[in-house]
Amino acid sequence: MRSETSRAALSRDIAAALRRARQPILWVALAYFIGIATGAIQVHARSTFALDYRDRLVGRIRQSDSAHALSKGHWGRVAAADFAGNLVLNAIPSTIMGLAVVLPFPVAIYRGWIGGIVSVDGNHVSRFSNPRECAYYLSVLLLQLIPYILAQAAGVRVGLAFMMPHSRWAYGSPQRWLGVPADGIRDVLHIYLLVVPMFLIASIVEFAAR
Repeated sequence: MRSETSRAALSRDIAAALRRARQPILWVALAYFIGIATGAIQVHARSTFALDYRDRLVGRIRQSDSAHALSKGHWGRVAAADFAGNLVLNAIPSTIMGLAVVLPFPVAIYRGWIGGIVSVDGNHVSRFSNPRECAYYLSVLLLQLIPYILAQAAGVRVGLAFMMPHSRWAYGSPQRWLGVPADGIRDVLHIYLLVVPMFLIASIVEFAAR
C-alpha cells in the first residue's frame, strides 16, 4: 500500500513538473520542428549543401567503431553507447544550457536540421517513398525527439526562474541550491525520470530494428 502511495505521489510530481514546463516544451518543440522541416525541404529540393553535409555525416558514422560493432551483430553494445551519448554528452549539457534560456534553441534547430537531412537515403531517395523506411525513420526520430525536447525545456524552465526570480516564472519556494531554484532542480530530476527510459527505448528501437 505504501509503495502504491509513493508511486502515485511520484506520478503527481512528474505531472506537475511537466505542467510548469509546458510553455518551454512547446517552444523547444517548435525549434525542432523548424530544424527538421528546413533540413527535409532542403534535401528533397536537392540542395547541394544539405546533401553533401548528409553524406559526410553518414560517412563518418559508417567508419566509426559503433558501425563496425553493428556489422558484427553487437547491436546491444551499440545501443548502450548511443543511449549514454544521447543522455550524458547531449541531453544533460543541453539542460544545463537552459540556465541561459536562449542557448538550447539554436542547438534544437541544428539537431532538428540533422534529423531532417537524413530523411533521404544514401542514394538521395526520400525515405517517405518506402513504407518500411518511412516507419523506421519517423519512429526513431520521434522517440529521440521527445526526450530531447523534455530535457532542454526542463533547463529553459529553470533558467527563466533563475534569470527572472520575481516574475511569473518564479517557483513557490525561494530556496536555492548554488543559486539555482531548488524547486526547479527537483522538476528537472522528475522530468529526467521520463527522459532516461525514453532515450533507452529510442536507442534499442533504432538499432534492434535494423
